[in-house]
Amino acid sequence: MKKFFNIGPGTWVTAAFIGPGTVTVCTMAGVQFGYSLLWALVLSVIACVILQEMAARLGVVTQKGLSEVIKSQFDNKIVKSILVILILSAIFIGNAAYEAGNISGGVLGLATILESSKDTIHIPKYYLSISIGIIAFTLLYIGNYKVLERSLIVLVLLMSIAFVVTAIVTKPDLSMLFKGFIPNFSEDNVLTIVGLIGTTVVPYNLFLHASIVSEKWKTTEDLPAAKKDTIVAIVLGGIVSMAIIVAGAAIQQSEINNAADLAKGLEPVFGVTAKYVLSLGLFAAGITSAITAPLAAAYVVKGCLGWKDGLKSTSFRAVWMFILFLGVLFSSLEIKSIVIIRFAQIANGLLLPVIAIFLVWVMNQQKILGKYTNTWKQNLIGIFIIIITCFLGFRGIWKVIENL
Repeated sequence: MKKFFNIGPGTWVTAAFIGPGTVTVCTMAGVQFGYSLLWALVLSVIACVILQEMAARLGVVTQKGLSEVIKSQFDNKIVKSILVILILSAIFIGNAAYEAGNISGGVLGLATILESSKDTIHIPKYYLSISIGIIAFTLLYIGNYKVLERSLIVLVLLMSIAFVVTAIVTKPDLSMLFKGFIPNFSEDNVLTIVGLIGTTVVPYNLFLHASIVSEKWKTTEDLPAAKKDTIVAIVLGGIVSMAIIVAGAAIQQSEINNAADLAKGLEPVFGVTAKYVLSLGLFAAGITSAITAPLAAAYVVKGCLGWKDGLKSTSFRAVWMFILFLGVLFSSLEIKSIVIIRFAQIANGLLLPVIAIFLVWVMNQQKILGKYTNTWKQNLIGIFIIIITCFLGFRGIWKVIENL
């Protein structure tokens, strides 16, 4: 039991990237391409593990967040200001825009569970949005790292069990399943491949991870534990994503557009239990992301503005409260702030390659990390990931421009 509770910060990363967006992307990948894109998730998980391990190592060695380290490396006020504005725009504004999606995803899962029969009393969706907001608010306001960590561990395990059980219930063809790990590209699947990588390698997770590891681990002797935690948690997240693809592959219906449709689509094929289990997973995915997104934004603002106080400080709480409030409001009123979301997408598209480049660069600075700098193998993989993130970033910006 003690070893079990030694995991933690890595689970926050899993809780953050397995949100409604990831569930929807993986669902559609399964519905449209069957098992054939499982290899893309393996690539995504490897890239995520490499970058998050760097962020965790930086956080443990320096005992600082990523935004603080970035600020400390630039003397030029103009460059520093541009970076701070870019970071705040992508993470603070971006998370505020996406928080409504996190809460709405949780609502979809909860609504599917509650609307089990015609006799069920219809519950307005804004009640469910407010309920999820209250749960997230309570856990965040307690301001206790261990309480937050253990709550997220339980929710991630619940989510993992729900999606894996759903995948098993679909009785996948194992020979076809294994073929899905052989890389294949086509004009039809390239955007989905990019989407799978983009929903796993998330900029704000790098900031969140670097900040929270110092809450749990204080010395370089803890680096092996931090590395193990990162690998175990993110691989678990990868397995969950693969399970969603497997479940999606079992549904051969064109009207499946999101995870809630998948939950309903499973009912006539595999019985009512599968629908409920998957909906429970979607609810857990929504609520974990609804907790981590405001928290990540608060850590980023704290680092950018040089605040020294922690989880219980008034200023720190004000940031996550603001983002959580906007998420509940937009979700309750079903407001789609397209302009804000597009701006956030552009900012994220710019930030992801910039942060990946900076992270690999700073991980080679002996004056910061001493003997804990990157090995040549880590640098080689890091450069490959930078190329991927540049493609992801420019693709994201181009997609926004196309939709204008």
